[in-house]
Amino acid sequence: MNGKDPVLFKDLAQRILALPPKGSARWVAVDGCAGAGKSSFARDLSRSLSNAPIVPLDDFLAWDDLTDFWPRFEREVVLPLSRGLATRYQARDWEKDPMGRGLGPFKTVPIAPFYILEGIGASRREMRDRLHFSVWIETPQGTRLERGLARDGEGMRETWEKWQILEGAFFQWDGARDRADLQVDGTRGMADGFWTA
Repeated sequence: MNGKDPVLFKDLAQRILALPPKGSARWVAVDGCAGAGKSSFARDLSRSLSNAPIVPLDDFLAWDDLTDFWPRFEREVVLPLSRGLATRYQARDWEKDPMGRGLGPFKTVPIAPFYILEGIGASRREMRDRLHFSVWIETPQGTRLERGLARDGEGMRETWEKWQILEGAFFQWDGARDRADLQVDGTRGMADGFWTA
């Protein structure tokens, strides 16, 4: 795939299915900055992988936390699923707590051949040796900010701007983009449903 090739999810699924497993659970990460288009891409990929369960990192992180949540994520999601066990965790309550610190409903993740980790830092260093495949969604910062404010409102501009600094520093340290098996243009994906790699 080059910079102008479409991502055909059927072909991508075949590519992922052909890879040898790394452990008992097959983890596929869809990573990138906030507003890049990760959720849309993950939904399309899930359908091509027999509706693989999607675990959103938004269920764990908060506006001021890209790292402290990880031990709970490991304990409640990664470890049980890696042992072949279904799991249940309490997700962030973004509706009642817009900053993401409060907890809300419980979610269950069933046993499945593949799991898609979707969100900021999904392919972080802690997962790199366990990932079956990783995707990085690349979208310009200005476009991501516009998408975020369209969703959250102009009143969240300062929060979004602070977050972009936080995630920029995190990814500069973590290097997830450079480790990705596939880099995708998120601009067109969100605009017209056409993804390019």
